[in-house]
Amino acid sequence: MNAGFSHMSQSRVIAAYLGDIRFELVKMLRTPAFALPTLLFPVMFYVLFGVIMGAQRGNGAFALYALAGYGVFGTMAPGLFGFGVSLAFEREMGTLTYRQALPMPSGSYLLARMATAMVFVGISTLMLIILAATAGHVPITFGQALHLLTLNIFGVLPFCAIGMFVGAMVSGQAAPAVINMIYLPMAFLSGVWFPVAGMSKVLHQLSPLWP
Repeated sequence: MNAGFSHMSQSRVIAAYLGDIRFELVKMLRTPAFALPTLLFPVMFYVLFGVIMGAQRGNGAFALYALAGYGVFGTMAPGLFGFGVSLAFEREMGTLTYRQALPMPSGSYLLARMATAMVFVGISTLMLIILAATAGHVPITFGQALHLLTLNIFGVLPFCAIGMFVGAMVSGQAAPAVINMIYLPMAFLSGVWFPVAGMSKVLHQLSPLWP
């Protein structure tokens, strides 16, 4: 913890953490290049492949699988891009060095980024669940919806770790390309887009290795 906070009360330290979380959340919500794709892409893909194609097939099981798959797809992006790309640019611009001189708790930056990613995942998953229950006619119970929401919210944390690793290693210009090289193949090979049972034998055996 920074020296400025070493003698402050616990309530003021907690207020500092909450203030940093609020700042990061508002900043990302006001960044359309991050907020719009993160929130709308999973919904758009689910409407196209889960709702429309599921209705054409007349198969509710496909819409249910698509709900889980695109829920994971929407979970990956906030962690990978929210940490990886932003961290790389801020490290390159010297923002992280500047933050070390601020009277803020030392871990508030990471906590704020993780909390922001979790909020984005929560919003994205809620939108998918509402679409699945209405337009997709998926027979999902309240308990199942709550389980999916909780799983996705906390499931973003491993992707935050991957994004932080990339952001700490590469430049700001290279970060989006590196993240996409991880993001898209990982989503494809782990069964997000279609069941792993339909893959080749080799890919089916390798699919459990991907988050």
